[in-house]
Amino acid sequence: MGQAQSRGPRWLEKRPGFAHKPCQRRIWRSPSGHGMLRILLAEDDESMRLYLARALERVGYRVTSVDRATAALPLLESQPFDLLLTDIVMPEMDGIELAQKAAEIAPGIRVMFITGFAAVALKAGRKAPDAKILSKPFHLKDLVAEVERMFQSEDQHSRL
Repeated sequence: MGQAQSRGPRWLEKRPGFAHKPCQRRIWRSPSGHGMLRILLAEDDESMRLYLARALERVGYRVTSVDRATAALPLLESQPFDLLLTDIVMPEMDGIELAQKAAEIAPGIRVMFITGFAAVALKAGRKAPDAKILSKPFHLKDLVAEVERMFQSEDQHSRL
C-alpha cells in the first residue's frame, strides 16, 4: 500500500482548512529587458552573502555575489544589473562609495544597503545615493518585500 505524501508539518495538516499551496510570488522582469531581475550582492560576511544569495535565488532573482566592493566594479562595467544590494561597512571600499561609483557606471541601477551600522555610516556626513536602507538584523521576507517594492511601481507604469 502506498503512503500518502505529506503536504506539510503534521500539526498544520490537522488545522481546519489547511491546503498546502506553492508560493505564488511574482517574478519581476528586468526593466532593461534582459530577463529576470539581476541583483549584484556585495557582502563581506561569507555566511550572510551565501544566505542572502540563496534566498533571493529561491524567489526567482538572478544573483551575482562578491565578497568586497572592489570586486563588484568590474562586474558593473561588464554586465547589466537592476539592483546593487550592498553592505555599507566593508574592507577596501565601503558600500556608499561603491553605490556612488555604480551610479556613474550604470545610472539606472537601484541601490539597497544592508547593514548593522547604517546610522553611524550615514551620519559621518557622506552623501549616499538615493537608496533604501535595510538594517540588520532583518527577516528575509522583509528583504524580498523591499526588493519587490522597488520595482513594483515601474512594472505598473510599463503596463499602462
